[in-house]
Formats: sequence, C-alpha cells, structure tokens
Amino acid sequence: MKVLVTGAAGFIGSHLCERLLADGHEVIGIDVFRDYYARELKQANLSRALEHRHFTFVEADLLELLRPDGALQGRFDGAACVYHLAAQAGVRASWGSSFRTYTDDNVLATQAVLEACAANKVPTVVCASSSSVYGDADVLPLREDAVCRPVSPYGVTKLAGEHLCALYAKAHGLRTVSLRFFTVFGPRQRPDMAFNIFMCAALEGRPIVIYGDGAQTRDFTYVDDIVAGITAAPQAPAGSVINLGGGHRVTLMEALDTLAGVTGRELRVEHRERQSGDARDTWADLELARTLLGYEATTGLEAGLAAEWDWLRRSRAAG
Repeated sequence: MKVLVTGAAGFIGSHLCERLLADGHEVIGIDVFRDYYARELKQANLSRALEHRHFTFVEADLLELLRPDGALQGRFDGAACVYHLAAQAGVRASWGSSFRTYTDDNVLATQAVLEACAANKVPTVVCASSSSVYGDADVLPLREDAVCRPVSPYGVTKLAGEHLCALYAKAHGLRTVSLRFFTVFGPRQRPDMAFNIFMCAALEGRPIVIYGDGAQTRDFTYVDDIVAGITAAPQAPAGSVINLGGGHRVTLMEALDTLAGVTGRELRVEHRERQSGDARDTWADLELARTLLGYEATTGLEAGLAAEWDWLRRSRAAG
C-alpha cells in the first residue's frame, strides 16, 4: 500500500518508516525539520529509510496543506493510510510565548491533515497522542474512558487533536485512531528526553538532575513496541482512542538504578524542585489495546535501556 508518515524524521517516525518499508509498503515521509533539536540528528534518523527504493521524502510544513499551491498538494491522493506523528513535543517548553508553535503544529496541522485525508478519500488516519492528556489522575492504571485534565499546554493541544479526530470520524467517515503513547524510549530518542539526558550525563561524568523526589512513576515503553501498536492501529474501529504503554509502573529512582546497572557507572543524582506540567504518575491500562490491536509490550526496561545506551555510545563515537 501507499502510506504517508508525518514527522518521518523524528524519533518514533523514523522507526515507523523502516517498519512499514520492511512490511512492503510504499512510504512517503514528511517532515519540516523544526529546530527543536539539531537537524543533523533527524537526518541521521532518516538515513536507512532514504536508502530504500520505496521511500520518498518531502520536506514541508503541514500547514502548506492549507494552500492550493503548497508542496504537499497531491501527496495524499491514493494513500491507504496516513500515520500522523508530526507534532511539537515537550511538556515543559509549552508554556509562555512558545505556545503558538504548539497550537500551529499540534492543532492546526492536525486539522489540515484530516481535511486533506477527507478531501482525498484516505480511508484511515492514525494519530499520535500522549499520556499527557490525562494529567494527574486519581485512579491508576489509566483507562481511556477516564476524565482527561491535562496539566500542561502541550497536553491540552494533544487532547484537542484527539477531539478533531473524533469529529472527522463522525462527520466525514474517516477511520481515525488516536494512540496515547506512554513515555517512549530507545535508540534515536530525542536529546531533550530523560533517558537521553541521563545517559549523556553518565558518559560525561556529570550529575543527573531530577525534578522532584524521584518517587514519581512512569510507564516506560520501548520504541519497537510503540511501532508494533501503530502498525496494528488501522484495524481498530473508527474514532478509537487507545493506550500504548509498557505495562509496568516504575519510579524514576528505580529506573535510574536499572540504568546504573546497564551502564556500569555510578550515577550522581541532584534533586531540584518539581516543574510545572509534569504529571505525578502515569501507568497505562492496556486491556483495550490487547482487545482491539492484539498489542503486547515485549521489551522490558533493562533490555530497552541497554539498546539505547549502545546506540548513544556508537553515535558519539561516530561523531
């Protein structure tokens, strides 16, 4: 099939492109190379996909879909599925004047993608959402039918994207599926994400900074498991909202103990005040993912951290 992946040069998007190509699909990857982190890292993410004869890359802003002469006109025609992963990431950076970027990239761009899919009769749209939509929930594990109260502007924009998907499913007959990702890690993880930061500090002998007491919990999910859930998502009913997590609740200090074992290094930890926008706990209820997608996380925290540690050291050695 012909499929499109937005955010193709990103951490998860690049892994998804490679999986879709391996499955025999023709893949069009779209990315704007937003300067949230270095372009060189995103280009490295794409290096394997670019070698494949069934991969086409388009550098463009999704908001160009709103212009009749934009670079993306015609790209959605004939696509069997659009995997919409493009977004402005980062919980803590979403406050203040930068919120405009989040509304453009997470809300307006999502609406533009959905409009393009409706206009070009693309049957299925899989959209990346986030566990950030839940906020500080009173009941764990987090079920998809829980009331969402985001505690960051980023979470608000991802929840808005979910609502848009539900609207287009009802009004235009699109099979939209929104996937709530829980703390994804693994090779190619963004440099602003926790494990990447912690590993760089370990490599350089710097202290690891923890915001809060370290007792906050996360459901860490390995990138290959996330990709497996994404590729299974088109079989879900229209309008579905589904958690994708690792299936285990781990405190941050427990995760650091595991990381110390993986790296073989003593980790020095400094605690600082908890920051606005950080949810206290996340833990995914995966029953719906199992039922609708046959989903099961297969890579545990230790094995996943070992893979990311190996990737980071090789990347550093390669310059």
